[in-house]
Amino acid sequence: MKIFITGGTSGIGWALTEYYLNRGHQVGICGRDLNKLPEVSKFFLGKGLTCFEVDVTDRVALMGVIKDFAKGKLDLLIANAGISQGDKSSYPKFSSAREILKINLDGFLNTFEAGFNIMEKEGGHLVAISSVAGLVGLPGAAAYCGSKSAVLKICESYSIDFKKFGIDVTTIAPGFVDTPLTRKNKHPMPFLMDPKKAAIKISKAIDKKKSLYIFPLRMKFLIILLEKMPRSLYRYLMSFSRFAYPSHYEKGNNQ
Repeated sequence: MKIFITGGTSGIGWALTEYYLNRGHQVGICGRDLNKLPEVSKFFLGKGLTCFEVDVTDRVALMGVIKDFAKGKLDLLIANAGISQGDKSSYPKFSSAREILKINLDGFLNTFEAGFNIMEKEGGHLVAISSVAGLVGLPGAAAYCGSKSAVLKICESYSIDFKKFGIDVTTIAPGFVDTPLTRKNKHPMPFLMDPKKAAIKISKAIDKKKSLYIFPLRMKFLIILLEKMPRSLYRYLMSFSRFAYPSHYEKGNNQ
């Protein structure tokens, strides 16, 4: 298969890249800084791996590199690039919220648009890496939760809209995975998963063409419980500091 993965230089993105490369697939990846690539990536250069340095918020540039890699044929495109920022504070910083939304939502849409333009004639598979954070509103993570929730709902609609073009759409909502992003967290991370194990689970869900895959199972049950409980009780529980999520809030210029 010919596969392209955004945000492929580290974390889940690189774990998926390595997984598919080890199985003989052609993989193109992009990231804002290719210096973040692990040392082992050098082994794969020229042996199935193609790397591009591009920002997913740059629509024209992103579409250009994906088109250049695909050369008219793309089997699988994984929109993985995303960010979360900051430390817990009592002041919302709206400039950080805008940056999170721009990368997590605009970047996702740019990726899917590029994939759709290539796949609309011959079909293919579009995958978005969302998060269990998109299923509930976590304190101190409004923009992150909002962006991932939007991805979930947009993909649900696209899974219907794109069928007539022969394009499958899968949304992945992982719990906590041990990545450079989650290592910044100062709060408890239940059921933390190794990225290589996460990549195996994600690839199986993709193979089965699941429309939505939430994992690990224990996290799925926890999120369902939080979703179903009365909102007043949920807000009360989330108000305790030990449940607090690292936030993009900080006192300062609320642009």
